[in-house]
Parts: sequence; C-alpha cells; structure tokens
Amino acid sequence: MAHIDLGNDLPGIRGPMAYRPETAKPLNELAELLLRDDNNTLSRGERELIGTYVSSLNDCFFCQNVHGAFAQHYLGCDMPFIDAVKRDPLSTPISEKMKALLRIAGKVQVSGKRVQPEDIEAARNNGATDREIHDTVLIAAAFCMYNRYVDGLATWAPQDRQFYIDRAPGRAAEGYIDYDLHK
Repeated sequence: MAHIDLGNDLPGIRGPMAYRPETAKPLNELAELLLRDDNNTLSRGERELIGTYVSSLNDCFFCQNVHGAFAQHYLGCDMPFIDAVKRDPLSTPISEKMKALLRIAGKVQVSGKRVQPEDIEAARNNGATDREIHDTVLIAAAFCMYNRYVDGLATWAPQDRQFYIDRAPGRAAEGYIDYDLHK
C-alpha cells in the first residue's frame, strides 16, 4: 500500500502519475524524448537497457521490469539476457561501447561526481559520441528520479515478471506521451 492515498490502485509510477497528471505530463515527455526519439544513434533498446540497468542498481522492481521488458522487446532477446546485463554488463555479449556507457550510467547512479575523464575517454575509444555520452548520463539521472518517485511513495508492483513481458509490445507501440495511465 502506498504511503499516501493516491486515489487509485494503479501499479508503479502509474499510480502517482494519475494522482498528479500535471506533473506526469513533463515526466512522460522527458521519457519519450530520452527513450523513444528516433533522432538518436543509440537504439531504443539500448536506451531502455540503460534505464533498466540503473533501475536494477536502485533496486526499483517496477522500473527494472517494465523497462527490462521494453529492452527485451526492442533488442529481440530474452529476459535471462537482460538479467545478465543487470548483474554484470562487462561479461555479457554487448558492444564495448554499451559496456562503457553502462559503466558511466552505473557511476551516475551512485553520484555524478563518480564519472571520471577516463570513463568518458573509454566510451569515446569504443565509439560513443558526445551525444550518446550526454544521453546516457541524462537517462541514468532521470531514472534515479523516476525510481525514487516510485519507491519513495511505496507504490505496488505486479510480482509476476511475465506481466511486464506480455505488455511490452503494446506499451512500446503506444509510447510515453500518449500513455494511458489507467491501462
């Protein structure tokens, strides 16, 4: 049960967003731009994977499963692969660029000041552009906020991970701006 009466029984971030739709609008617009904008050299799956990784580091069950299911959908992989990336991205078969970007995202999750020049250099040496580095840092920072929003209000989340996997294709097609909070 949430810490406050949200006036609805919606899971995860959907509950507080329905409670305050005026704050939901800019939060969803930010998610849409960061995760779905097609004017980006990181794929939607890669950007969702960054959000998933940060959410797992923050131990936000709802966000890591929602966005893990999106990443799975976009990347055409399975949940054990997503789980392996969450556990240890450096030992998974992802690009060296993604490994470097996830390393940066992990440092942002702890503190932005943890990101060092050598982290940026490693990302660049593995093909990351300044825009990709920027977006990685912003996605990581935004997910820290989203995760704390969800967990700070003690929202509930379905525990069956298949729930998230089954809903991912429809939610991915719908996007974040036109997202019906009540579905």
